[in-house]
Amino acid sequence: MPILLMVGWILVIRNKPISLRNKTYRVLLGVCAVLVAIASSFQLTGSAVYADQYDDQINAIQNEVNQYQSQADKYHKKANSLQAAVSALTAEKNAIQAQLDLSQAKFDKLTTDIAKNKIKMKDNQKALGDIIADLYVDGEISPLEMLASSKNVGEYMDKNTYQSSVRDKLNSTINEIKSLKEKLERDQREVKKILNQQKSQRAALAAKEAQKQQLLNQTRGNEATYKKKVAEGQAQMAAVAAEQQAALARATGGGAYNYGTIGSFQFRNYSGNMGCSGGYSYCGPQDSYSDPWGLYNRECVSYTAWGVVNRFNKYVTNFAGAGNAYQWPSTAQSMGAYTDHTPSVGSVAILPSTPGFSPIGHAMLVESIQGGGWVHVSQYNFGGTGEYSTMDIQSSGVVFVHFRDR
Repeated sequence: MPILLMVGWILVIRNKPISLRNKTYRVLLGVCAVLVAIASSFQLTGSAVYADQYDDQINAIQNEVNQYQSQADKYHKKANSLQAAVSALTAEKNAIQAQLDLSQAKFDKLTTDIAKNKIKMKDNQKALGDIIADLYVDGEISPLEMLASSKNVGEYMDKNTYQSSVRDKLNSTINEIKSLKEKLERDQREVKKILNQQKSQRAALAAKEAQKQQLLNQTRGNEATYKKKVAEGQAQMAAVAAEQQAALARATGGGAYNYGTIGSFQFRNYSGNMGCSGGYSYCGPQDSYSDPWGLYNRECVSYTAWGVVNRFNKYVTNFAGAGNAYQWPSTAQSMGAYTDHTPSVGSVAILPSTPGFSPIGHAMLVESIQGGGWVHVSQYNFGGTGEYSTMDIQSSGVVFVHFRDR
């Protein structure tokens, strides 16, 4: 008696409009088909492989990746705001530094002028000392003696005039020096006050800048951490997908078997993958863009929507984000379609979210009706490779969506 191998395979995606696509989902997008369970007359070793053992892992990892991406986006936004704040503080600090440099130059000049003034004062003090000494010597001589020592009255008058002139000049010089000294010292105090204020402003700005920079570094670090977690999650999902592919190869004997059963669902005469054929129009890399119905290319739903419209002239509009296979029976009603369990050529066969096909189901295009409840269908992405294939399915337990004619 042949052993029935029950295998399901599905990668979790959401067939939403391209505008809602998020890079975080890229590892998962592209698979809305199932890895079929193959019933074979050959004896195979090992236990059956079920979709849920992979689906649960992928769902859990996807949820984590979504959370990590959300945190990374939040920190990225915060980091950009902090970077702007740091740049503004740096510019303000540089402006203060320019003012401080100017004030420092003024202060240095005043310091030099004060030093020169001190030297000038010392020179004048020495000159004053010499003149006072001369006056003192002359002061020891009485006017009568000065007159007697003079050659004439004119010389005597010249001496008195000279002494008076020297005294006046000394007084004027001393007053100028004192006035300049007071002015220079006053200016220096004022500039020093400005310097201290500017240094305080610079220190405050530098402290704020350092604080913001530290917070920015922490935020960038947090962002990098969550981006790393996103990348790790994507790598984990890729590993699970590879494991599913390997399970498919093991279960089908490398493609040697073409019929099987999953739960109540039965299929036979599976053609195997045939590339991007069947007349389908959107043969770019899988999930690289959306079709006119808001569904990612080379998915089961994209192919069936294309076939219903272009091969059977039916009316199908954009699914507006509700285009997963399991959603079709309810979404299509808004397009005037109806559902039942009776197949018709040009209708869409939906495998709903039943065990082995959770959580999103699978969509196939009905090509012909055969006897004994068998229906011949065409499809894309059966097995998760984004390729065209055909097979026969039992209509029992399958929902059929009938779109209205255009």
